[in-house]
Amino acid sequence: MTPTGFAAPTPLSAEDLAAAPVAYPRPSRLTAPVRIGRAKADAALDALGLRTVGDLLLHLPHDRREARTVADLMPGETATVVVEVRAIAARPVRRRGMRPLVEATVADGSGPMKVTFFNQPWLVPKYPPGTRLVLHGKFEARNRFRVQSHAVTRESTATGAGEVAHYAASEGVTSTELHALVEAHRAGAADVVDPLPLALRVPERGAALTAAHFPPSPAAAEAGRRRLAFDELLLAQRALLRRRARRREEGAALPLGDPPTLTARWLAGALPFAATADQAAAIAAVAADLAEARPMQRLLMGEVGSGKTVVALHALLRAVEHGAQGAFMAPTETLAEQHMATVQALLGGESLPVALLTGSTPAARRADVLAKLASGELGLVVGTHALIEDSVSFARLAVAVVDEQHRFGVRQRARLDRKGPPGLRPHVLHMTATPIPRTLALTRFADLDVTALHELPRGRRPIATHVASSERERARAYDRLREELRAGRQAFVVCPLVAESEALQVRAAEAEHARLAAGELRDFTVELLHGRLPAREKARAMAAFATGAADVLVATSVVEVGIDVPNATVMLVEDAERYGISQLHQLRGRIGRGAHASLCLLFGPKDSRRLRALAEHADGFRLAEIDLELRGRGEITGVRQHGAEEFRIARLPEDAELLARAHAWASGVLAADPELSAPEHALLADALVREHGADALEPLAA
Repeated sequence: MTPTGFAAPTPLSAEDLAAAPVAYPRPSRLTAPVRIGRAKADAALDALGLRTVGDLLLHLPHDRREARTVADLMPGETATVVVEVRAIAARPVRRRGMRPLVEATVADGSGPMKVTFFNQPWLVPKYPPGTRLVLHGKFEARNRFRVQSHAVTRESTATGAGEVAHYAASEGVTSTELHALVEAHRAGAADVVDPLPLALRVPERGAALTAAHFPPSPAAAEAGRRRLAFDELLLAQRALLRRRARRREEGAALPLGDPPTLTARWLAGALPFAATADQAAAIAAVAADLAEARPMQRLLMGEVGSGKTVVALHALLRAVEHGAQGAFMAPTETLAEQHMATVQALLGGESLPVALLTGSTPAARRADVLAKLASGELGLVVGTHALIEDSVSFARLAVAVVDEQHRFGVRQRARLDRKGPPGLRPHVLHMTATPIPRTLALTRFADLDVTALHELPRGRRPIATHVASSERERARAYDRLREELRAGRQAFVVCPLVAESEALQVRAAEAEHARLAAGELRDFTVELLHGRLPAREKARAMAAFATGAADVLVATSVVEVGIDVPNATVMLVEDAERYGISQLHQLRGRIGRGAHASLCLLFGPKDSRRLRALAEHADGFRLAEIDLELRGRGEITGVRQHGAEEFRIARLPEDAELLARAHAWASGVLAADPELSAPEHALLADALVREHGADALEPLAA
């Protein structure tokens, strides 16, 4: 690839390159501290993570705001201008204790104006005539500008128009001060070492930094940002893919490759419905993983009701037919109980013992389950976190399924790994009912193999979704709900809180249950379900609703996953704007499972982007993309499962194409040079260790 100058229209010639001065970067200068000299401002720099020159240069402008011309300013307007100092002086103020007032005459290409700086007499020698400034403040009458923040700039003042970099700031330091600080250290870009091989250095990293802060054009600014974003994404992908390779090579698992017996019989006859094409493909992919002597680490994601449990149960039964054990772990007792019921129903006529183990399991029953797990007598168990407690021992755990895996921490999943036989780890199938966009799958889950179920089982009915906000719409919603109940159907009413709160003016399940049972739904049987109820009461309420003895279930989001009542055709969600898109989509997925058309009613503001998205889209994968755009992502490679956005420069999903390129290039490098030992990858190895730690380069197992 021919090297090109940054944003240059033509490649550099050999003569240009030969005549160019030789300059070597000195990266040690990037570790020099950056300070403003005011305690509050320096504390703000620390809060922003800006402790060194290198940190500062990577703090790119958040956006670029239009700089107004002096001639276009209107009285009372707050604006940013780029001007040149013509004259400046300090004059005393009569009020006792006040420092001298600094007044200056400044101008751009459209004309002059007077500016005022308060309590800063030291600016007179600092800003002599000829100094170019970026000023932010309020334009007042009589052509005066009261300055709120200011900094020296190299921006052009020929017309005063254009854009000025705006930086994410903090209390104690303004965007304008950060702009000045970057100006003061802009030469540091020459000390930046480019970690990429020469063929990828377009533009070169130092030039990209300069252009991102001080671009000759908006296109140059974006080109510089994209180059820096690619570096960031590439290093993150390389770290994740290395972790994936290490997990594949380190540790062993029990290979489950014998010809199917129990599973073949189950698929052929016991399964109460035909598997979809997506399910069949997922079963084949999981079976191939299980046949390997290395631990499976696969993520199974899919639409609400897409049949993930069938794939999961097939994996667990593969363990059982090899004389080993399978464990199905869910994050809540309610979901574990629902999985237990689903597994028993899916097993059909197969007389396979299955046990449930949760924190509420009675002591005698718990002791019996633990003893049978330790002896190997019990081949299949469903449970919660209780399955990974120290007191639980498995004789031969070969397969573990982790549902709603995002609700388990990294350390909890590591404890599950240790439940395998001595020297072996269990194969692990992670499941999520939240479809994950490709951009997020390549970041948070790049260390897992990913299988998606897009196809819904035959017979699933469409769900009409409406947003209701007025009292008239609420009255009509209850009319429709009663129409469905009189036709023999059932309904969910979901509230964001268990009990009423003085601090939050939202509907609570307990109060709404009492109100509806005595009011709009007094002619029907209304049950209550939430996480604080005793286990026996929760089981009774769910049984009543599942069998049709109850017409309406008023609940919290505890019904979000795992509940399958085909006769339920209405989902009414109170204060729906308090839920995320994925959570609302999962709640909606509790209906539409039977032979009748279904209705989802979301009570909330009609201008909510989230609620509009639910009303307009039924595809969970499209909704996941919208959710990502609105909410951002969590931490990528760290121990925390949730957290603030970790990318400093990359913007997802906007940079999805860059992410795909980074993933492809990182995959190629990992295959060709796993230790990054080739000379052209030496700088990349250094950058990887700086960003993601020494373990990102630990050798793979022999």
